[in-house]
Amino acid sequence: MPILTRRDLVLSGLALSASSAISASAWAQTNALLSTVSEAAAFSPGPREKLLFDFGWKFQLGNGCDPGHDLDFGKGQGDFAKTGEFDFATAKLDDSKWRSLNLPHDWAVELPFVWDNEQQSHGYKPLGRRYPETSVGWYRRTFEIAAADQGKRISIEFDGAFRSALIFVNGCFIGRNDNGYAPFSFDLSDFLHYGEKNYLVVRMDASFGDGWFYEGAGIYRHVWLVKQDKLHLGQWESYVRAKMEGDAAVLSLGTVVQNAGDNQEYARVRWQILDREGKQVASAEAAAQQVNSDGSATYTATARLAHPERWSPETPILYSAIVSVEAAGKVRDAERVSFGVRSLRFDKDKGFFLNDVPVKIKGTCNHQDHAGIGAALPDRMQYFRVSVLKEMGSNGMRTSHNMPTPELVEACDRMGMMMLCETRQMSSNPEGMAQLEAMIKRYRNSPAIILWSMGNEEGYLNKDVVGERVIAEMQQRSHELDPTRVCTAAVNNNFGTGVSKVLDVMGFNYNLKVPDDYHKAHPNQPSIGTETASAISTRGEYFTDKLRNVMSAYDTNQPGWGETGEEWWKFYMAREWLAGGFAWTGFDYRGEPTPYGWPSVSSQFGIIDTCGYPKDTYFYYKAWWGKEPVLHLFPHWNFAGKEGIEIPVWVHSNLDSVELFVNGTSVGSQKVEPLTHLQWKVKYAPGVIEARGTKDGKVVLTEKRETTGAARSIKLTADRTTLHADGEDVAVLRVEALDADGRHVPIADDLIEFKITGAGGFLGVGNGDPNCHESDKEPKRSLFNGLAQVIIQSTKKPGEIIIEAKAGGWNGKLTATRLTITTEKAELRLSVG
Repeated sequence: MPILTRRDLVLSGLALSASSAISASAWAQTNALLSTVSEAAAFSPGPREKLLFDFGWKFQLGNGCDPGHDLDFGKGQGDFAKTGEFDFATAKLDDSKWRSLNLPHDWAVELPFVWDNEQQSHGYKPLGRRYPETSVGWYRRTFEIAAADQGKRISIEFDGAFRSALIFVNGCFIGRNDNGYAPFSFDLSDFLHYGEKNYLVVRMDASFGDGWFYEGAGIYRHVWLVKQDKLHLGQWESYVRAKMEGDAAVLSLGTVVQNAGDNQEYARVRWQILDREGKQVASAEAAAQQVNSDGSATYTATARLAHPERWSPETPILYSAIVSVEAAGKVRDAERVSFGVRSLRFDKDKGFFLNDVPVKIKGTCNHQDHAGIGAALPDRMQYFRVSVLKEMGSNGMRTSHNMPTPELVEACDRMGMMMLCETRQMSSNPEGMAQLEAMIKRYRNSPAIILWSMGNEEGYLNKDVVGERVIAEMQQRSHELDPTRVCTAAVNNNFGTGVSKVLDVMGFNYNLKVPDDYHKAHPNQPSIGTETASAISTRGEYFTDKLRNVMSAYDTNQPGWGETGEEWWKFYMAREWLAGGFAWTGFDYRGEPTPYGWPSVSSQFGIIDTCGYPKDTYFYYKAWWGKEPVLHLFPHWNFAGKEGIEIPVWVHSNLDSVELFVNGTSVGSQKVEPLTHLQWKVKYAPGVIEARGTKDGKVVLTEKRETTGAARSIKLTADRTTLHADGEDVAVLRVEALDADGRHVPIADDLIEFKITGAGGFLGVGNGDPNCHESDKEPKRSLFNGLAQVIIQSTKKPGEIIIEAKAGGWNGKLTATRLTITTEKAELRLSVG
């Protein structure tokens, strides 16, 4: 029986609470969350084994048209005629020349860019039926199953893979999955060789897409091997629903027990409720009942939790339920379910209430890719991205436009980020309903999720009666699976017809001229901004230049359908009945380059660039969404050749007033009006600009921007200098150039080369430039407006990772530098291989 490790507990969400780890930095909070957990909770809940299956894979590209370059798959028409005849999933195949890699993996990010306007939305990557040479990938893994495992039910579980997967084991075809975001699993028990080697092969085909944005390609989420007793808990069938009654929470508990054995079983179910310290605070038991062979039985119970701690963005406190099924005097299966105690309510007149307190949702929409790694994000990157949003003052995230990866949901649970969780396919067809059910069952215990989204901007369904029927069916099923939450959808046109007529909560995408009249016409329907803003800017650019495909970083640019950050937030704050909204987008993302096409390869909608570096508008939100004093001055002051030209100087601040000085001379003080910015026009002259912010008549914050010298050295800064030696952990390195006086050079564009040695390896690079075509997978990158990023991943061997950075050769114009990161022995997640 395996014993869960501290790392298992961290990643499974047992007894974690941010309330005891909150600091001035959300990233410090993340570090604390991922490195501490009560030892009292470190025990095995039962005989089930869930083994991480990410390590030791082989990979090679196939071909969507030529069987000769696709392992001869489809060479004739008899491939599926007999069971057990797929030799590529047996010892007969020599995979010694295949590439070795670990999961998660996205091969799309490794491909070159192609100037093909059909691929614009997907980031100009060569995927699709017109690119058969790069749209199919083969994954292969060899593993052993112990002879003692004979008689267990053994399954392979994929958290998500893009897109069409064919699964083969030991020469046998097992099954297929055609959705790029929903998890899927297959029982392998009958096809395994016990006490011997086994061969698993996955053919991934990314020729078709699920969305209109960059989606990646390959097995980009975790894979697990699960071993269970024949009598076991059903997948995602356990739930905990908390309802406050006075000072106590009444917990409604439920699960399903399945019996894959040949005989009837007489089984009972127990629940142990643990607090954030791992201490048992409540328990419950459901009466024993018969579970027929090849059948199932439903169990329910209630428990009372006295004086519970409430989950909220400020206090993201988690409880756990250990659910176990017993028969014949033995625990046959058990699992840990993380949950929170909190109440939700959307009010037609007063907006959103969390724990009976009105809360304005300050959210962003986000896709799932990141610079350097595409869609294959290590777990730690989910926390990194949430921390950047939390630092801005954001309290909400919309998963656009698909079911998210489990680690993102867990990060939001632990860090206090409310989530609008969205399914990919808005449809009541079998596939659409299966996706919806998987999403709700998988995540209904998450306290972070406050609202389910049925989909996004469906033109036909928005205007036709078919939309009413589809949404009615989807909502009904949602309510059956989860009666604690309501549903919405993102609607951008035909308001009042189709989809919007039956939504629990009306979701507005843009169209600020619509909500007031709609609310008057539909006074009993709560409302939220499901997608807002779409403001466009390029980090570090202060003049829009169509020849360079860049937009100024001032909050003045938006497409015809959108609004600036300031416009939409003023509008939503002025209307109590609007629950808040989600700006498009938090991070820049690959694909949908707007307002330019080629050579732009990523969007410019983000408040933050693809690396996680804030643009200037980030500080508008930080000023009006956060609680700390803010004073942000921009632009930089390096404009050689523009002497005498007027430069707009902006300040984002929530102080009382700000005075601006240019080379020591005041150019005036301005009062800060709520939800606005300050602006001066200053003729450029080299030197320094300085903003002095006043609160209650006293200067409390100052910021300067200086004209710097030329770049002379490289600086590396890691978000963390100690990693787990588990083969999964990552460090995110800020790369910048400094002048001779040690000042950041905001216009530096030097090409930096990296060398990584020791107990870690290179994972990816980026710089936030929406027009950059440099490889994300080569250890070098040009600085873009002074910044680049490199992501380093640990190995399983403790030691030191040495990162060296140079520019123009080791004797080039910039002084080279090095940084050391320590990796420490980690209690690894249980894994095979």
